[in-house]
Amino acid sequence: MARKKKVLQETARKLIAFTTPRSFVSEQFRTLRTNINFSSPDAEIRTMVITSAAPSEGKSTTSANLAVVFAQEGKKVLLVDGDMRKPTTHYTFRMGNTIGLSNVLTRQNSIQEVVRSTAVERLDLMTCGPIPPNPAELLASKSMTALIEQLKEMYDLIIFDAPPVLSVTDGQILANKCEGTILVVSSGNTEKEMAVKAKEAIESSNSRLIGAVLNNFALPKDNYYYQYYGTTE
Repeated sequence: MARKKKVLQETARKLIAFTTPRSFVSEQFRTLRTNINFSSPDAEIRTMVITSAAPSEGKSTTSANLAVVFAQEGKKVLLVDGDMRKPTTHYTFRMGNTIGLSNVLTRQNSIQEVVRSTAVERLDLMTCGPIPPNPAELLASKSMTALIEQLKEMYDLIIFDAPPVLSVTDGQILANKCEGTILVVSSGNTEKEMAVKAKEAIESSNSRLIGAVLNNFALPKDNYYYQYYGTTE
């Protein structure tokens, strides 16, 4: 019973835009959604990559919550775990990972067989699937390009949770195939030099860097926004 309660608490903490929609953090994800919408007034962004400079900076939590708020807006959204080295979305959504993206790219399963509905209305999930020996090659393949085009016919928005761009080339490869990229940096942890290198890596992949997300920033309790949202739910 204690373990189940802990699991629910961890899920609630990671998917705060779903479990606590009136919280200050959830409002920040909605602000991020608005900024993304305004960043491309002439052409709607349909495919997006969320990455970071280094591990443990919050890119997976950001991608999951961003997917939630776009679904809440009314879009049909697919979150794809493109981190084929350390996948985590199946933990976040409390699902299995026996089949997923790697199975589709190796033609073992169809899209319909690996996509699963979530508790969030209009939000589907494609987990990573079995970790392959050649992640970069799979992501760079023509099969990946074809998959993205197929998914665009099925969804309004596809969000890829990608590996850190300075750790492996996977993030850059995914960024090259998508219309926009968001870089997550952790306040107090991400070194400025690493953030700059990550920005350059994204730009060198010919992807459009939409912007950056500052994660784990401690807001002073006397701040107006903290007072306005801090006591809700």
